[in-house]
Amino acid sequence: MDFILLIIAFRFLQTHAQTKELFPEWQSIFLKALIASSCLLALNIVFDSLEEITRWIGHAVNLYVVYAAYNRKVFEPLKPFVYAFFPVVLVHVIEDLTELIAPDFYDRWDNLFGTASIFAWIWLVAQFIINRKQRKALELERIKAAHQELEFRKSQKLKDALEIQVAERTAEITAQKESLEKTLHELRAAQSQLVHSEKMASLGELTAGIAHEIQNPLNFVNNFSELNKELLEELKVELAKGDLDEIKLIVSDLEANEEKIVHHGKRADAIVKGMLQHSRSSTGVKEPTNINELADEYLRLSYHGLRAKDKSFNASMETDFDDEVGTVAVIPQEIGRVILNLVNNAFYAVSEKKKQLITIDSELASTYKPTVWLSTKRTTNGVEIRVKDNGTGMPDSVKDKIFQPFFTTKPTGLGTGLGLSLSYDIVKAHGGELSVTSQTSELENGQESWTEFFISLTN
Repeated sequence: MDFILLIIAFRFLQTHAQTKELFPEWQSIFLKALIASSCLLALNIVFDSLEEITRWIGHAVNLYVVYAAYNRKVFEPLKPFVYAFFPVVLVHVIEDLTELIAPDFYDRWDNLFGTASIFAWIWLVAQFIINRKQRKALELERIKAAHQELEFRKSQKLKDALEIQVAERTAEITAQKESLEKTLHELRAAQSQLVHSEKMASLGELTAGIAHEIQNPLNFVNNFSELNKELLEELKVELAKGDLDEIKLIVSDLEANEEKIVHHGKRADAIVKGMLQHSRSSTGVKEPTNINELADEYLRLSYHGLRAKDKSFNASMETDFDDEVGTVAVIPQEIGRVILNLVNNAFYAVSEKKKQLITIDSELASTYKPTVWLSTKRTTNGVEIRVKDNGTGMPDSVKDKIFQPFFTTKPTGLGTGLGLSLSYDIVKAHGGELSVTSQTSELENGQESWTEFFISLTN
Protein backbone atom coordinates (compact mmCIF):
# COMPACT_ATOMS: atom_id res chain seq x y z
CA MET A 1 0.00 0.00 0.00
CA ASP A 2 2.81 2.46 0.85
CA PHE A 3 4.40 1.73 -2.47
CA ILE A 4 1.12 2.45 -4.26
CA LEU A 5 0.74 5.68 -2.29
CA LEU A 6 4.27 6.67 -3.23
CA ILE A 7 3.59 6.10 -6.93
CA ILE A 8 0.32 8.11 -6.71
CA ALA A 9 2.10 10.90 -4.82
CA PHE A 10 4.87 10.95 -7.39
CA ARG A 11 2.40 11.30 -10.27
CA PHE A 12 0.38 13.86 -8.28
CA LEU A 13 3.48 16.02 -7.80
CA GLN A 14 4.49 15.72 -11.43
CA THR A 15 1.01 16.69 -12.62
CA HIS A 16 -0.21 19.27 -10.08
CA ALA A 17 2.96 20.70 -8.54
CA GLN A 18 4.77 20.57 -11.92
CA THR A 19 7.93 19.38 -10.19
CA LYS A 20 9.43 18.18 -13.45
CA GLU A 21 9.30 21.69 -14.96
CA LEU A 22 9.48 23.97 -11.93
CA PHE A 23 11.50 21.98 -9.39
CA PRO A 24 13.87 19.59 -11.19
CA GLU A 25 15.88 19.07 -7.97
CA TRP A 26 12.73 17.71 -6.28
CA GLN A 27 12.15 15.45 -9.25
CA SER A 28 15.51 13.81 -8.63
CA ILE A 29 14.75 13.29 -4.92
CA PHE A 30 11.30 11.80 -5.60
CA LEU A 31 12.69 9.56 -8.35
CA LYS A 32 15.36 8.21 -5.97
CA ALA A 33 12.68 7.64 -3.31
CA LEU A 34 10.56 5.78 -5.88
CA ILE A 35 13.51 3.57 -6.86
CA ALA A 36 14.29 2.89 -3.20
CA SER A 37 10.66 1.99 -2.54
CA SER A 38 10.67 -0.27 -5.57
CA CYS A 39 13.74 -2.01 -4.21
CA LEU A 40 12.11 -2.41 -0.82
CA LEU A 41 8.97 -3.79 -2.47
CA ALA A 42 11.06 -6.32 -4.36
CA LEU A 43 12.81 -7.36 -1.13
CA ASN A 44 9.45 -7.58 0.57
CA ILE A 45 8.13 -9.89 -2.13
CA VAL A 46 11.21 -12.07 -2.07
CA PHE A 47 11.73 -12.11 1.66
CA ASP A 48 8.50 -12.16 3.73
CA SER A 49 10.43 -11.30 6.85
CA LEU A 50 11.18 -7.81 5.50
CA GLU A 51 7.52 -6.82 5.13
CA GLU A 52 7.30 -5.03 8.46
CA ILE A 53 10.60 -3.23 7.94
CA THR A 54 9.74 -1.99 4.47
CA ARG A 55 6.30 -0.86 5.59
CA TRP A 56 7.69 1.20 8.44
CA ILE A 57 10.40 2.63 6.19
CA GLY A 58 7.60 3.75 3.83
CA HIS A 59 5.77 5.32 6.77
CA ALA A 60 8.95 7.12 7.80
CA VAL A 61 9.47 8.45 4.28
CA ASN A 62 5.85 9.69 4.08
CA LEU A 63 6.06 11.37 7.48
CA TYR A 64 9.37 12.98 6.55
CA VAL A 65 7.82 14.42 3.40
CA VAL A 66 5.00 15.89 5.52
CA TYR A 67 7.52 17.34 7.96
CA ALA A 68 9.67 18.79 5.16
CA ALA A 69 6.66 20.37 3.45
CA TYR A 70 5.73 22.26 6.62
CA ASN A 71 9.15 23.17 7.93
CA ARG A 72 11.32 23.85 4.88
CA LYS A 73 10.60 26.86 2.68
CA VAL A 74 12.03 25.17 -0.33
CA PHE A 75 9.27 22.52 -0.07
CA GLU A 76 6.50 25.01 0.74
CA PRO A 77 4.76 24.45 -2.63
CA LEU A 78 4.21 20.82 -1.46
CA LYS A 79 1.57 21.87 1.08
CA PRO A 80 -1.37 21.11 -1.27
CA PHE A 81 0.16 17.65 -1.71
CA VAL A 82 0.27 17.22 2.11
CA TYR A 83 -3.38 18.33 2.42
CA ALA A 84 -4.34 15.63 -0.08
CA PHE A 85 -2.23 12.68 1.10
CA PHE A 86 -1.74 13.28 4.81
CA PRO A 87 -5.10 11.74 5.89
CA VAL A 88 -4.31 8.54 3.93
CA VAL A 89 -0.78 8.36 5.35
CA LEU A 90 -2.03 9.11 8.86
CA VAL A 91 -4.73 6.42 8.73
CA HIS A 92 -2.21 3.77 7.61
CA VAL A 93 0.37 4.82 10.20
CA ILE A 94 -2.21 4.74 13.04
CA GLU A 95 -3.60 1.44 11.76
CA ASP A 96 -0.18 -0.23 11.67
CA LEU A 97 0.82 1.33 14.98
CA THR A 98 -2.40 0.15 16.67
CA GLU A 99 -1.96 -3.35 15.24
CA LEU A 100 1.59 -3.40 16.65
CA ILE A 101 0.84 -2.01 20.11
CA ALA A 102 -2.76 -3.21 20.76
CA PRO A 103 -3.61 -6.13 18.50
CA ASP A 104 -6.80 -6.95 20.42
CA PHE A 105 -8.12 -3.43 20.05
CA TYR A 106 -7.15 -3.51 16.39
CA ASP A 107 -9.00 -6.77 15.80
CA ARG A 108 -12.11 -5.42 17.56
CA TRP A 109 -12.16 -2.10 15.64
CA ASP A 110 -10.76 -3.26 12.35
CA ASN A 111 -13.85 -2.04 10.49
CA LEU A 112 -13.34 1.45 11.94
CA PHE A 113 -9.91 1.70 10.37
CA GLY A 114 -11.35 0.51 7.07
CA THR A 115 -14.01 3.23 7.17
CA ALA A 116 -11.41 5.88 8.04
CA SER A 117 -9.29 4.67 5.13
CA ILE A 118 -12.28 5.01 2.78
CA PHE A 119 -12.91 8.61 3.93
CA ALA A 120 -9.19 9.37 3.59
CA TRP A 121 -9.24 8.11 -0.01
CA ILE A 122 -12.41 10.12 -0.70
CA TRP A 123 -10.58 13.16 0.66
CA LEU A 124 -7.64 12.35 -1.63
CA VAL A 125 -9.88 12.11 -4.71
CA ALA A 126 -11.66 15.35 -3.72
CA GLN A 127 -8.29 17.09 -3.39
CA PHE A 128 -7.30 15.75 -6.80
CA ILE A 129 -10.44 17.32 -8.29
CA ILE A 130 -10.03 20.59 -6.35
CA ASN A 131 -6.35 20.83 -7.22
CA ARG A 132 -7.15 20.15 -10.85
CA LYS A 133 -9.60 23.06 -10.84
CA GLN A 134 -7.07 25.19 -9.00
CA ARG A 135 -4.43 24.20 -11.51
CA LYS A 136 -6.73 25.27 -14.32
CA ALA A 137 -7.39 28.53 -12.50
CA LEU A 138 -3.66 29.01 -11.97
CA GLU A 139 -3.08 28.21 -15.61
CA LEU A 140 -5.63 30.82 -16.56
CA GLU A 141 -3.94 33.27 -14.22
CA ARG A 142 -0.59 32.38 -15.78
CA ILE A 143 -2.02 32.88 -19.28
CA LYS A 144 -3.56 36.16 -18.15
CA ALA A 145 -0.27 37.24 -16.61
CA ALA A 146 1.57 36.21 -19.78
CA HIS A 147 -0.97 38.16 -21.84
CA GLN A 148 -0.53 41.17 -19.59
CA GLU A 149 3.22 40.82 -19.89
CA LEU A 150 2.86 40.66 -23.67
CA GLU A 151 0.59 43.70 -23.64
CA PHE A 152 3.05 45.48 -21.38
CA ARG A 153 5.89 44.69 -23.75
CA LYS A 154 3.79 45.85 -26.68
CA SER A 155 2.91 49.07 -24.84
CA GLN A 156 6.55 49.50 -23.90
CA LYS A 157 7.58 49.05 -27.53
CA LEU A 158 4.84 51.50 -28.54
CA LYS A 159 6.02 53.89 -25.85
CA ASP A 160 9.60 53.60 -27.09
CA ALA A 161 8.43 54.15 -30.67
CA LEU A 162 6.38 57.17 -29.58
CA GLU A 163 9.34 58.56 -27.65
CA ILE A 164 11.48 58.19 -30.76
CA GLN A 165 8.77 59.92 -32.82
CA VAL A 166 8.48 62.67 -30.19
CA ALA A 167 12.27 63.12 -30.21
CA GLU A 168 12.30 63.26 -34.02
CA ARG A 169 9.35 65.65 -34.05
CA THR A 170 11.00 67.80 -31.37
CA ALA A 171 14.19 67.93 -33.42
CA GLU A 172 12.12 68.82 -36.50
CA ILE A 173 10.24 71.54 -34.60
CA THR A 174 13.53 72.88 -33.24
CA ALA A 175 14.95 73.02 -36.76
CA GLN A 176 11.76 74.73 -37.99
CA LYS A 177 11.94 77.19 -35.09
CA GLU A 178 15.53 78.04 -35.92
CA SER A 179 14.57 78.44 -39.58
CA LEU A 180 11.61 80.66 -38.64
CA GLU A 181 13.80 82.75 -36.33
CA LYS A 182 16.30 83.17 -39.16
CA THR A 183 13.50 84.10 -41.55
CA LEU A 184 12.04 86.51 -38.98
CA HIS A 185 15.44 88.12 -38.54
CA GLU A 186 15.76 88.50 -42.30
CA LEU A 187 12.23 89.92 -42.53
CA ARG A 188 12.97 92.44 -39.79
CA ALA A 189 16.14 93.45 -41.60
CA ALA A 190 14.19 93.78 -44.85
CA GLN A 191 11.48 95.75 -43.03
CA SER A 192 14.06 98.13 -41.58
CA GLN A 193 15.53 98.58 -45.04
CA LEU A 194 12.08 99.23 -46.53
CA VAL A 195 11.25 101.73 -43.78
CA HIS A 196 14.54 103.47 -44.44
CA SER A 197 13.78 103.46 -48.18
CA GLU A 198 10.34 104.96 -47.51
CA LYS A 199 11.90 107.68 -45.39
CA MET A 200 14.44 108.41 -48.10
CA ALA A 201 11.63 108.50 -50.66
CA SER A 202 9.75 111.08 -48.60
CA LEU A 203 12.97 113.06 -48.24
CA GLY A 204 13.39 112.91 -52.01
CA GLU A 205 9.87 114.26 -52.46
CA LEU A 206 10.75 117.12 -50.16
CA THR A 207 13.92 118.03 -52.05
CA ALA A 208 12.14 119.70 -54.94
CA GLY A 209 9.81 121.58 -52.61
CA ILE A 210 12.71 122.69 -50.42
CA ALA A 211 14.66 123.86 -53.47
CA HIS A 212 11.66 125.89 -54.63
CA GLU A 213 11.02 127.22 -51.12
CA ILE A 214 14.60 128.28 -50.54
CA GLN A 215 14.92 129.83 -53.99
CA ASN A 216 12.39 132.58 -53.21
CA PRO A 217 14.17 134.06 -50.16
CA LEU A 218 17.53 133.68 -51.93
CA ASN A 219 16.17 135.64 -54.89
CA PHE A 220 15.03 138.40 -52.53
CA VAL A 221 18.43 138.45 -50.82
CA ASN A 222 20.23 138.65 -54.16
CA ASN A 223 17.88 141.32 -55.56
CA PHE A 224 18.03 143.59 -52.49
CA SER A 225 21.80 143.10 -52.26
CA GLU A 226 22.16 144.28 -55.87
CA LEU A 227 19.84 147.19 -55.15
CA ASN A 228 21.83 148.17 -52.07
CA LYS A 229 25.00 148.06 -54.11
CA GLU A 230 23.48 150.59 -56.52
CA LEU A 231 22.26 152.75 -53.63
CA LEU A 232 25.75 152.79 -52.14
CA GLU A 233 27.13 154.10 -55.44
CA GLU A 234 24.49 156.81 -55.41
CA LEU A 235 25.35 157.56 -51.76
CA LYS A 236 28.98 158.18 -52.66
CA VAL A 237 27.92 160.65 -55.35
CA GLU A 238 25.56 162.48 -53.00
CA LEU A 239 28.20 162.63 -50.28
CA ALA A 240 30.50 164.33 -52.72
CA LYS A 241 27.77 166.82 -53.52
CA GLY A 242 26.91 167.32 -49.86
CA ASP A 243 23.14 166.94 -50.47
CA LEU A 244 22.00 165.84 -47.01
CA ASP A 245 18.33 165.36 -47.90
CA GLU A 246 19.17 162.94 -50.72
CA ILE A 247 21.69 161.18 -48.49
CA LYS A 248 19.02 160.64 -45.84
CA LEU A 249 16.63 159.18 -48.42
CA ILE A 250 19.28 156.76 -49.72
CA VAL A 251 20.22 155.68 -46.18
CA SER A 252 16.55 155.10 -45.42
CA ASP A 253 16.21 152.89 -48.53
CA LEU A 254 19.36 151.02 -47.51
CA GLU A 255 17.94 150.32 -44.06
CA ALA A 256 14.65 149.09 -45.53
CA ASN A 257 16.43 146.83 -47.99
CA GLU A 258 18.72 145.50 -45.24
CA GLU A 259 15.72 144.57 -43.15
CA LYS A 260 14.28 142.64 -46.11
CA ILE A 261 17.62 140.90 -46.66
CA VAL A 262 17.77 139.86 -42.99
CA HIS A 263 14.15 138.70 -43.08
CA HIS A 264 14.57 136.51 -46.18
CA GLY A 265 17.95 135.27 -44.93
CA LYS A 266 16.27 134.04 -41.76
CA ARG A 267 13.55 132.52 -43.89
CA ALA A 268 16.14 130.57 -45.89
CA ASP A 269 17.86 129.53 -42.65
CA ALA A 270 14.56 128.21 -41.25
CA ILE A 271 13.94 126.19 -44.43
CA VAL A 272 17.42 124.65 -44.25
CA LYS A 273 16.96 123.77 -40.57
CA GLY A 274 13.60 122.18 -41.35
CA MET A 275 15.19 120.11 -44.10
CA LEU A 276 17.98 118.94 -41.78
CA GLN A 277 15.47 118.14 -39.06
CA HIS A 278 13.47 116.00 -41.43
CA SER A 279 16.46 114.17 -42.88
CA ARG A 280 18.28 113.42 -39.63
CA SER A 281 17.63 110.20 -37.72
CA SER A 282 14.98 110.56 -35.07
CA THR A 283 16.22 110.40 -31.50
CA GLY A 284 12.87 109.00 -30.44
CA VAL A 285 12.59 111.69 -27.76
CA LYS A 286 9.48 113.81 -27.63
CA GLU A 287 9.92 117.56 -27.46
CA PRO A 288 7.52 120.51 -27.31
CA THR A 289 6.54 121.25 -30.91
CA ASN A 290 4.35 123.94 -32.42
CA ILE A 291 1.86 121.80 -34.33
CA ASN A 292 0.51 124.70 -36.43
CA GLU A 293 3.97 125.66 -37.69
CA LEU A 294 4.86 122.03 -38.32
CA ALA A 295 1.66 121.40 -40.31
CA ASP A 296 2.01 124.60 -42.34
CA GLU A 297 5.66 123.87 -43.13
CA TYR A 298 5.00 120.38 -44.48
CA LEU A 299 1.89 121.46 -46.39
CA ARG A 300 3.88 124.05 -48.38
CA LEU A 301 6.86 121.73 -48.86
CA SER A 302 4.56 119.03 -50.25
CA TYR A 303 2.84 121.45 -52.62
CA HIS A 304 6.04 123.00 -53.97
CA GLY A 305 7.62 119.54 -54.32
CA LEU A 306 4.75 118.36 -56.51
CA ARG A 307 4.83 121.60 -58.51
CA ALA A 308 8.55 121.12 -59.11
CA LYS A 309 7.99 117.60 -60.49
CA ASP A 310 4.87 118.45 -62.50
CA LYS A 311 4.51 122.03 -63.73
CA SER A 312 0.90 121.35 -64.80
CA PHE A 313 -0.09 120.44 -61.25
CA ASN A 314 -2.17 122.99 -59.41
CA ALA A 315 -4.42 122.81 -56.36
CA SER A 316 -5.84 125.11 -53.73
CA MET A 317 -4.65 124.88 -50.13
CA GLU A 318 -6.92 125.96 -47.32
CA THR A 319 -5.81 125.97 -43.71
CA ASP A 320 -7.68 126.42 -40.46
CA PHE A 321 -5.25 126.43 -37.57
CA ASP A 322 -6.53 126.78 -34.03
CA ASP A 323 -4.39 129.33 -32.13
CA GLU A 324 -5.14 127.41 -28.91
CA VAL A 325 -3.20 124.35 -30.13
CA GLY A 326 0.17 125.71 -28.99
CA THR A 327 2.97 123.21 -28.42
CA VAL A 328 2.54 119.46 -28.01
CA ALA A 329 5.14 116.94 -26.85
CA VAL A 330 5.81 114.85 -29.97
CA ILE A 331 8.73 113.60 -32.05
CA PRO A 332 8.63 116.38 -34.70
CA GLN A 333 10.39 114.39 -37.45
CA GLU A 334 7.90 111.53 -37.10
CA ILE A 335 4.70 113.60 -36.90
CA GLY A 336 6.00 115.79 -39.76
CA ARG A 337 6.48 112.64 -41.81
CA VAL A 338 2.86 111.64 -41.12
CA ILE A 339 1.49 115.05 -42.18
CA LEU A 340 3.67 115.03 -45.30
CA ASN A 341 2.43 111.58 -46.30
CA LEU A 342 -1.24 112.45 -45.79
CA VAL A 343 -0.91 115.76 -47.67
CA ASN A 344 0.99 114.08 -50.53
CA ASN A 345 -1.80 111.50 -50.84
CA ALA A 346 -4.41 114.27 -50.81
CA PHE A 347 -2.66 116.20 -53.59
CA TYR A 348 -2.28 112.97 -55.58
CA ALA A 349 -6.03 112.22 -55.18
CA VAL A 350 -7.18 115.63 -56.44
CA SER A 351 -4.66 115.50 -59.29
CA GLU A 352 -5.92 112.07 -60.38
CA LYS A 353 -9.53 113.21 -60.21
CA LYS A 354 -8.69 116.22 -62.40
CA LYS A 355 -7.06 113.94 -64.99
CA GLN A 356 -10.03 111.54 -64.96
CA LEU A 357 -12.51 114.39 -65.40
CA ILE A 358 -10.53 115.73 -68.37
CA THR A 359 -10.78 112.36 -70.12
CA ILE A 360 -14.52 112.17 -69.39
CA ASP A 361 -15.76 115.72 -69.92
CA SER A 362 -13.55 118.79 -70.37
CA GLU A 363 -16.40 121.12 -69.36
CA LEU A 364 -16.94 119.17 -66.15
CA ALA A 365 -13.18 119.27 -65.51
CA SER A 366 -13.15 123.07 -65.89
CA THR A 367 -15.67 123.44 -63.05
CA TYR A 368 -13.73 121.17 -60.70
CA LYS A 369 -11.49 122.96 -58.20
CA PRO A 370 -8.87 120.61 -56.65
CA THR A 371 -8.60 121.52 -52.98
CA VAL A 372 -6.76 120.20 -49.92
CA TRP A 373 -7.80 121.31 -46.44
CA LEU A 374 -5.51 121.14 -43.43
CA SER A 375 -6.84 122.04 -39.99
CA THR A 376 -5.89 121.75 -36.33
CA LYS A 377 -8.02 121.98 -33.21
CA ARG A 378 -7.40 121.94 -29.49
CA THR A 379 -9.67 119.51 -27.59
CA THR A 380 -10.08 118.63 -23.93
CA ASN A 381 -7.98 115.48 -24.46
CA GLY A 382 -5.32 116.85 -26.79
CA VAL A 383 -5.02 117.97 -30.42
CA GLU A 384 -6.81 117.01 -33.63
CA ILE A 385 -5.25 117.29 -37.10
CA ARG A 386 -7.43 116.81 -40.19
CA VAL A 387 -6.31 116.42 -43.79
CA LYS A 388 -9.18 116.48 -46.31
CA ASP A 389 -9.35 116.49 -50.09
CA ASN A 390 -12.11 116.54 -52.70
CA GLY A 391 -10.44 113.84 -54.78
CA THR A 392 -11.81 110.52 -56.01
CA GLY A 393 -12.69 109.14 -52.60
CA MET A 394 -12.23 105.52 -51.49
CA PRO A 395 -14.66 102.56 -51.57
CA ASP A 396 -15.09 100.48 -48.42
CA SER A 397 -12.94 97.67 -49.85
CA VAL A 398 -10.00 100.08 -50.05
CA LYS A 399 -10.65 101.71 -46.67
CA ASP A 400 -10.50 98.30 -44.98
CA LYS A 401 -6.96 97.74 -46.31
CA ILE A 402 -5.59 101.27 -46.43
CA PHE A 403 -3.33 100.87 -43.37
CA GLN A 404 -1.99 97.43 -44.34
CA PRO A 405 1.71 97.31 -45.29
CA PHE A 406 2.42 97.25 -49.05
CA PHE A 407 -1.19 98.01 -49.97
CA THR A 408 -1.45 100.82 -52.52
CA THR A 409 -3.84 101.99 -55.20
CA LYS A 410 -1.13 103.85 -57.05
CA PRO A 411 0.39 102.43 -60.26
CA THR A 412 3.58 100.39 -60.00
CA GLY A 413 6.56 102.60 -59.31
CA LEU A 414 4.56 105.46 -57.80
CA GLY A 415 4.09 104.07 -54.29
CA THR A 416 5.61 101.51 -51.93
CA GLY A 417 2.42 100.89 -49.97
CA LEU A 418 4.27 101.66 -46.73
CA GLY A 419 3.43 105.34 -46.26
CA LEU A 420 0.08 104.98 -44.51
CA SER A 421 1.18 101.86 -42.64
CA LEU A 422 4.18 103.71 -41.18
CA SER A 423 2.02 106.75 -40.47
CA TYR A 424 -0.45 104.58 -38.56
CA ASP A 425 2.38 103.03 -36.51
CA ILE A 426 3.89 106.45 -35.75
CA VAL A 427 0.59 107.89 -34.49
CA LYS A 428 -0.04 104.72 -32.44
CA ALA A 429 3.44 105.02 -30.92
CA HIS A 430 2.49 108.55 -29.79
CA GLY A 431 -0.58 107.14 -28.04
CA GLY A 432 -2.89 108.62 -30.67
CA GLU A 433 -5.32 107.42 -33.32
CA LEU A 434 -5.28 107.64 -37.12
CA SER A 435 -8.54 107.00 -38.96
CA VAL A 436 -10.10 107.72 -42.34
CA THR A 437 -13.56 108.52 -43.68
CA SER A 438 -14.40 108.79 -47.34
CA GLN A 439 -17.20 109.16 -49.84
CA THR A 440 -17.19 108.10 -53.48
CA SER A 441 -19.40 109.22 -56.32
CA GLU A 442 -19.94 108.80 -60.05
CA LEU A 443 -17.49 111.11 -61.82
CA GLU A 444 -19.78 111.52 -64.81
CA ASN A 445 -22.47 113.01 -62.58
CA GLY A 446 -20.05 115.42 -60.99
CA GLN A 447 -21.21 114.43 -57.52
CA GLU A 448 -19.08 115.37 -54.54
CA SER A 449 -16.49 112.84 -53.41
CA TRP A 450 -13.92 113.33 -50.67
CA THR A 451 -11.51 111.70 -48.23
CA GLU A 452 -10.54 112.88 -44.77
CA PHE A 453 -7.77 111.57 -42.50
CA PHE A 454 -8.12 112.28 -38.83
CA ILE A 455 -5.15 112.37 -36.39
CA SER A 456 -5.86 112.50 -32.67
CA LEU A 457 -2.92 113.21 -30.32
CA THR A 458 -3.25 113.23 -26.54
CA ASN A 459 -1.30 115.57 -24.30
